[in-house]
Amino acid sequence: MEKIKIGIIICDRYHTCAGGKCFRALQNREGAFEMYKNKEIELAAYTTCGGCPGGNIEYAPEEMKKNGVTHIHFATGFLVGYPPCPYMEHFEKFIPEKYGMKVVFGTHPIPQKYFITHQNMKTWYTPFLQKAISLTTNDEATRLKYD
Repeated sequence: MEKIKIGIIICDRYHTCAGGKCFRALQNREGAFEMYKNKEIELAAYTTCGGCPGGNIEYAPEEMKKNGVTHIHFATGFLVGYPPCPYMEHFEKFIPEKYGMKVVFGTHPIPQKYFITHQNMKTWYTPFLQKAISLTTNDEATRLKYD
């Protein structure tokens, strides 16, 4: 079975995050990691974006690629922050163009408390954000497990 190597980039607002929800979701193949349900994967890289406007995005994927990473996941924090990261559309175009790597938005399922707030605020009503959150909305029971 082919092993897929992934990298995770987190929003620098959460630079002290220990990654627990991401790693749990990876292990359980929940949230955006459900796409690897019957595949062998390895987490080969984990870093921050470097802060707005994402200075580390220019360089981190190059190192990740040297280590075999083919899929970069932007952590769920990019989607649920207040506001969500305004640079995601640029990252989605830049990384495949420069490095030929797949970009995936999301890691762990969106916690229910964030889901409710953003739904009430109508944060995710652009076509891009609807697509970006699609792998992490899951069902309410799963979202509650990540509160």
